[in-house]
Amino acid sequence: MKTAIYPGSFDPIHNGHLDVIERASKLWDRMIVAVAFNGAKTGLFTPDERVELIKASTSHLGNVEVTSFEGLLVNFVRDNKADVVVRGLRAVSDFEYEFQMALMNQSLDENLETVFLMPSQENIYLSSRIVKEVARLEGDIDQFVPLCVKAKLLEKVGS
Repeated sequence: MKTAIYPGSFDPIHNGHLDVIERASKLWDRMIVAVAFNGAKTGLFTPDERVELIKASTSHLGNVEVTSFEGLLVNFVRDNKADVVVRGLRAVSDFEYEFQMALMNQSLDENLETVFLMPSQENIYLSSRIVKEVARLEGDIDQFVPLCVKAKLLEKVGS
């Protein structure tokens, strides 16, 4: 069984993330979406809330598991006996950071491979930061996030 891990902050998950998850779930037998917890950062949603939103958003995908982790990604990958890390790329600016992370992870574990997937064209510009900003400014976010995420996001930002 081939396992892929898609790590991220997912604060909140949006349709660009879901596009990558759906496409990656077709490529591997087991897909783990892993919410990265960083105690130094304060997110809009707690890690547990993010896990629940992702579970609700991916419930239609039978081979997708959702969890959170803290610490080095390479350790989480080893612990879950994963074969590959999946990362989404939207723009050249993403590539530089993601390339550095992939090389660092590979230097920590020479067997760790990273596969980059681009979201579909209609989602390529999305980021959690932009979605939160549009919601804060009372813009329509229907086309950017699943309905369950929209409801919780509007609760959080007070719209």
